[in-house]
Amino acid sequence: MSKTFFDLTQPWPLGLSRASWPAHVKAVVLALFAVVWFDVWISQSAMALPEVWRAPFFFITDFGLSDWVLIPALVLLVAALAIMLPLRRGRYRRAFYEFVLLSGYLFIGVGAPGLAANIMKRLIGRGRPVVYDEVGGFEFQRVVNDWTFQSFPSGHATTSLAIAFVIGFMAPRFFWILLLIAAAAALSRVPVGMHYPTDVVAGFVVGTLGAYLVRNEFARRRWLFKRHADGTVHFRGLPGLRRLWRGWRRKRNESLVA
Repeated sequence: MSKTFFDLTQPWPLGLSRASWPAHVKAVVLALFAVVWFDVWISQSAMALPEVWRAPFFFITDFGLSDWVLIPALVLLVAALAIMLPLRRGRYRRAFYEFVLLSGYLFIGVGAPGLAANIMKRLIGRGRPVVYDEVGGFEFQRVVNDWTFQSFPSGHATTSLAIAFVIGFMAPRFFWILLLIAAAAALSRVPVGMHYPTDVVAGFVVGTLGAYLVRNEFARRRWLFKRHADGTVHFRGLPGLRRLWRGWRRKRNESLVA
C-alpha cells in the first residue's frame, strides 16, 4: 500500500488500474460504510471539545481553501499568456510557455477536483452538522439546496489533498509535509462543525483521484510530465525557465562586479 500510494510516479495510487478499479470502488464503499456508523458520534464529540482544543483546527482549516492557489495561478496564467503570445520563437517564448503550462497545471489541478466536489455536494445535498439538531445526521435535500445541505463530500478535504498531490508530483521532497498539512486541514472540518467524517473520507478520494487525472492528462499531452514505457510518469522540469533564470543571475552578477 505505502509503495503504490507514496510512489508519485505511478499512474494511479494504490495500484489502481482498469482491471482493479471494481475492487477499489468496493473498498471505498466499505470504508464509508464502516465510518458511517460513527459519523454522528465522532462529529458531536469533536464539536463538544473545549475551545482550547478546537482553536488549532480553526487555524489550520483555511489551508483547504482553494482561493489562495486558484487566484494567483489564474493571474499568473493570464499574465504569462499576454507576454508569451507576441514573442517570436526563442528562449523567452519557451520560458513563458513553460510558465503558462505551470500556472495552468496548478489552476486546473486544484480547481477541477474542487469543481467536481462542489457539483457532487449539490447533487447529493447532505445536511451539515450545523443542522443536526433540526434534521439529524442523514437528511438530504438534493440539487436545490443551500450551503447547509452541501456536506458530502468535503470541499476543503478535496482541495487540500489535491494541492498536496499537484505540488508533490513536481516536487516530491515536499510531498510528505504537504500531505500532513492537507490531512490536518481536512480532518479539521469535523471539530469546526462543517463536515462529518464520511464527508472528509469522500473528499480524500475526490481530491486524490482528481489530481492524478489532471497530471495524467498533462502527461498524455506531454505538458510538464512524461509517461515512460513502464507506465510511470515523471515531471519533465522547466529547462527554459531555468536557463532564463541562470542567464539573468549571471548578468546581474557581472553588472555587480563591473
